[in-house]
Amino acid sequence: MSANPQDALPIRLTVDDSDSPSDVIDALFLGRFATGEQPHSRSRSLDRVRPGATLLPPGATVLRSARADDRGAVLAEGEGWTLLVSRWNRGADVTVTAVDDDLAERVLAEATDGAQDEAEPRPDDVTMGFWYLSPRRGAHRTTRQISAGSWDEVRPNYTAPVADALDRLMKVTPDDVAGRLLLLHGPPGTGKTSALRTLARSWRDWCQVDCVLDPERLFGDVGYLMDIAIGEDDGTAKGRWRLLLLEDCDELIRGEAKHTAGQALSRLLNLTDGLLGQGRNVLVGVTTNEDLERLHPAVVRPGRCLARVEVGPLTRAEAVTWLGGEEGVGRDGATLAELYALRRGTSPTSLPEPRSAGAGLYL
Repeated sequence: MSANPQDALPIRLTVDDSDSPSDVIDALFLGRFATGEQPHSRSRSLDRVRPGATLLPPGATVLRSARADDRGAVLAEGEGWTLLVSRWNRGADVTVTAVDDDLAERVLAEATDGAQDEAEPRPDDVTMGFWYLSPRRGAHRTTRQISAGSWDEVRPNYTAPVADALDRLMKVTPDDVAGRLLLLHGPPGTGKTSALRTLARSWRDWCQVDCVLDPERLFGDVGYLMDIAIGEDDGTAKGRWRLLLLEDCDELIRGEAKHTAGQALSRLLNLTDGLLGQGRNVLVGVTTNEDLERLHPAVVRPGRCLARVEVGPLTRAEAVTWLGGEEGVGRDGATLAELYALRRGTSPTSLPEPRSAGAGLYL
């Protein structure tokens, strides 16, 4: 083994004031892997690291460490292996290079054993995944426990025709899946996102719900799309379904989509009922503020949608009942966002408590 990792680097590095100590640690870590001295590598990502966890295996010798605000890096070594820990907020990436694959796997297991901080489960919580494309890490998925009200709790947030349509959607099982696209459309503030959170809770026994944070990039980058479409997380390899949520995708599914958006739309449709979606238990949920008449005919054609729900405002009578009074409610009713705004601006003693602690996300 080389005395120092920098001795193994096959090239000379030029460092300037744009580079951080963490960048130098990253470069040093790659030295033994690049030369073939330690040709095997294993890595693991942790979303929530337990407080106090060092992410270092027993006997590790720390060679470099750097910390800046909520980020940091540690370079350590042992007999036949080198380890890099990159930390941010509560998460971390741990990567090991070693002289053989079994050693790399064992060191990684020792470094991460018991390090994942599991949130205490609550009946109202549901695990949701969040996908994004990182310039440094590529397609990445993280998870969070999201509070979601039950359907009985949040049902009064929707006007009667919408509530009836969502009644049927909340009861869907894998045997009921007849289309792969779920479309919620309507004006802003009517509760589309809130309904999707509750849907994630209603379906959690058979479907993993993942939100794509950058949908405009998903269908413009084939590699990113393939990572998400083929990726298998949280038991999806064992028959669980996945619902990919794409919010506010107006340009993607609009009827007059430009050429680039048209290509993205084709990939979306291919994921729902084309070759890309074959053999994959994947549903795609899309929210949009567009009117149905402005959506692309291919999106709304019969047989493609599992559900197509137009989410509108509550009628005046429904809004008055929801609010517990008629002050501020117009004759045409009100959206859920408007009702919450009225509630926040009124004395708490004059209005009922919110129906669900998780109902605040109503976009």
